Amino acid sequence: MTQRKLRLGAFIMATGHHIAAWRHPGSQIDSGINIDHYIEVAKTAERGLFDQVFVADSPGIRFAGEDESFSRQGRVSHFEPVTLWAALSAVTQHIGFVATASTTYEDPFMLARKFASLDHLSKGRAAWNVVTTSAENVHGNFGLNAHPEPALRYERAHEFVDVVKGLWDSFDDDAFVRDAASGIYFDTDKLHTLNHVGKFFKVKGPLNIERSPQGQPVIVQAGSSEAGKELAAATAEAIFTAWTSLAEAQAFYSDVKGRLAKYGRRPEELLVLPGISPVIGRTLEEAQAKWAELQRLIHPCVGLSTLAPFWPGENLQAWELDAPPPFYPEPPKGTNSRAHVVIELARRERFTVRQLYEYLAGARGHWVVVGTPQTIADQMQEWFERGAADGFNVMPPVLPQSLNEFVDLVVPELQRRGLFRTAYEGKTLRENLGLARPPSRYAKLAFGNAQEAPSAPVRSAGNLISEAAS
Repeated sequence: MTQRKLRLGAFIMATGHHIAAWRHPGSQIDSGINIDHYIEVAKTAERGLFDQVFVADSPGIRFAGEDESFSRQGRVSHFEPVTLWAALSAVTQHIGFVATASTTYEDPFMLARKFASLDHLSKGRAAWNVVTTSAENVHGNFGLNAHPEPALRYERAHEFVDVVKGLWDSFDDDAFVRDAASGIYFDTDKLHTLNHVGKFFKVKGPLNIERSPQGQPVIVQAGSSEAGKELAAATAEAIFTAWTSLAEAQAFYSDVKGRLAKYGRRPEELLVLPGISPVIGRTLEEAQAKWAELQRLIHPCVGLSTLAPFWPGENLQAWELDAPPPFYPEPPKGTNSRAHVVIELARRERFTVRQLYEYLAGARGHWVVVGTPQTIADQMQEWFERGAADGFNVMPPVLPQSLNEFVDLVVPELQRRGLFRTAYEGKTLRENLGLARPPSRYAKLAFGNAQEAPSAPVRSAGNLISEAAS
């Protein structure tokens, strides 16, 4: 039996995940719009045999505002991810590309076409990170008067994913015969019109591009709320999540894997990948010194701005930095689960205001690990072997410096322990992640009387949830 291996993704945040990374000498200061920087990062991740690289994205500026902290943010200018990954697919061979796209603010036909195109351009290395967009400040970019409520966004998301997956199956795998002798380019019997009519979308189809190398790009989801976990269980093949303790991560892992059976899925069909932001030194003292150097670069007003989403409406500038928060709010019903993670972290660690924003400045509530390659590998191994993770979304604090350190120092340690590959196993992202290639919904039935499935869309898990929610 083949030994289970860690899956690794490189979560790329322009200059790095630390909020002050753009001020650090180890960063590329203009990285958001520097294609050479991204080429270097992608090639480094591929050299480290990572499964994929990932960029988060939002359809608008993340820190819109006019206070002093806004001018000190280093993340307001960056590439659109599908465009970026299309460019990088030409200069890499193995690494997968995960692009974020919103089911709240995008169109399902155009999104299906973009990601199918990316899968063809990359020869089977594309993945879609499905988000509903939590940012409150982007609705004006799309002619809306308000940001939709979470329940509505998730109901729409289930239908959106069903439509996209249906469009990806517009052609059978063998539809394009391209027979010059007979003059037949494709078999029209193997073209399927979706004819979707639902609560949110009316989409005829078919898609104007053939079925992609992976059958369908890998579906990723990045949410840990109740609605997020249900969406992942119904539709996703990997889930990005944020936890700061082994017990919390184990509980989440068990919870989300336990939801799969009702959708006819097995636990191994969904990979759970918590975020980890490693600060690496050849000694513990060196690692701690690197962390302290980064923390000194945080301007207090920027640090306090990281707390604003969790204490909405509060005048944080009046708080005493070296005292605990004056109170701990209860996360409002339906909120993003990140609020729960942050509030519980502050309570558990008894952080002062400064200590809390310094922690969040590192990776926005994800797991920050400061140590040597050996101690970082120890903790990754513990989570992996004790039912908390199938792998990790590695979040370098500073780019490109921190990713180089992880590839050069931590990856060899994981390989030495037999936890991580020494060569890519396959050609597509699915093959490297150990995920099956999905059959078309129109494929002939494997059992009973073989017949062609109907052209109308199958009532999948997402349809059933949408119907129950409406």
